[in-house]
Amino acid sequence: MIEDKAGNPDEDPRRSARVPLDVEVILRRRAGKNTYLVNVQDLSRHGCKLELIDRPAIEEFVWVRIDGLEPLEARVCWIDGFALGVEFRKDLHPAVFEHLLNKLA
Repeated sequence: MIEDKAGNPDEDPRRSARVPLDVEVILRRRAGKNTYLVNVQDLSRHGCKLELIDRPAIEEFVWVRIDGLEPLEARVCWIDGFALGVEFRKDLHPAVFEHLLNKLA
């Protein structure tokens, strides 16, 4: 069961390192509902860390729209204050991830 961030801060359950970013993306919480402009604080092929005010629930599915990509369905894994971590339902292909990092840098 995944819940609000807690435990040993030295433990990192991520499958890959995340790249620090400061980019705005569009987040949609439910099909047909409002969208929000949010900041991405870091990104990996498997997920990202977002900053927003309207907090979703743990395990809720959201859609992250990064400029140039189709919306990415993602599951909320943790919430800490106004930051949250999401895991993409489908990993980004390595070539797409590298292209995206070059574009956003």
